[in-house]
Amino acid sequence: MAPIDSDDSTTAGEGEAPRAGRRRAARYVVPVSVMAVAAATIGLVPALADSGDPDLPEVTAQQLIQKIAESDVQQLSGTVRINTDLGLPDLGGLESGLMSGMSGGPGAGAGDDDGGSSADPSAKLTELVSGSHTLRVAADGPDRQKLSLLENAAEYSLIHDGKDVWGYDSRSNEVYHSTTSPGAERPAKKAPATPKDFTEEALKAVDDTTSVTVDGTAQVAGRDAYRLVIKPRQSGSTVGVISVAVDAETGMPLKFTLTPSSGGAAVVDAGFTRVSFAKPDASTFDFTPPKGAKVTEGDEMPKAPERSRAADGDLAEGLDGLEVIGEGWNSIATFDTGGQGLPTASAGGDLGGFLGSFGDQVKGDFGSGTVFTTRLVNALITDDGKVYAGAVTKDALVKAANAAK
Repeated sequence: MAPIDSDDSTTAGEGEAPRAGRRRAARYVVPVSVMAVAAATIGLVPALADSGDPDLPEVTAQQLIQKIAESDVQQLSGTVRINTDLGLPDLGGLESGLMSGMSGGPGAGAGDDDGGSSADPSAKLTELVSGSHTLRVAADGPDRQKLSLLENAAEYSLIHDGKDVWGYDSRSNEVYHSTTSPGAERPAKKAPATPKDFTEEALKAVDDTTSVTVDGTAQVAGRDAYRLVIKPRQSGSTVGVISVAVDAETGMPLKFTLTPSSGGAAVVDAGFTRVSFAKPDASTFDFTPPKGAKVTEGDEMPKAPERSRAADGDLAEGLDGLEVIGEGWNSIATFDTGGQGLPTASAGGDLGGFLGSFGDQVKGDFGSGTVFTTRLVNALITDDGKVYAGAVTKDALVKAANAAK
């Protein structure tokens, strides 16, 4: 079927100046929604359709965005496949440890002698930031959800049933338990896990620097879907194309793919391989700690150090002195660490030498520094402790640092 509305470059808020607060907070959601250090999102296979393109009524991009906004799927079950290809160096598992530690949850460093639990979701779900993962998901209204992370010969499950939230790690036979207020939509997560999670964040970034079109149809997990395409209008961004397969009947995103401007494999790909909108069996959400399992109560876990709001996911408001320069997809977050650049060898900075080996040394009017690059999010740390980060090219970071002098 020929693409639908391929010339309909609908822009949200076209003709209006982008709202400053929205730009500050929303611009970083796509590249940074699972980012604890420099980058962490999810991706691989660029193909969107499972099979032939279905013949569906034409819709505009604005109508499809509205359909997503009005989607209210309360009951579902299915399997989601998530992969990551950020092009990060192999740190032998160190990156997962860094992510867990920087998640800041009380279970960070779980499994150590600090009283943490390997079943604590604030640490466990950081594993989604790298590699390939298969999830089973189920939901029955705002009070019942279940997410299971399938691993080699093991499984981690996060269950929300009424006021109870259970995490169970079968590998260690550990259980985490906490309570939540009745009516809470779902237990807190540190990373998006479904196409809907990713799509909601991506749509926050849509403004007059963005082209949004409907580009044909697809079939995903046996469901007919429209293909929504989101592209930055500006050059200089590392974000190339975001494709979302939107269920034609329910409006729920079934597949999310983010391809970088450099091309090649996608950085982000999360999609259902199986989905049903029937009511899950009530037993799906039942959980009783297995015999012999170590059970850790959330309110008994060690208190985490006080964190900034950035650690809770509000990057733009959470760092003192953080500014956002530029606009649209070329926005760059910058802040001053107070002169704390990478440690130098002369200062006994073996760690600085190790980290520096993964970056590119750069110089400019700002002085000198190190650029750490991924296929999506890049960061410049100057020798005098200033940080510039965003989903932009290395040249854009250097230009921004020069302009700030």
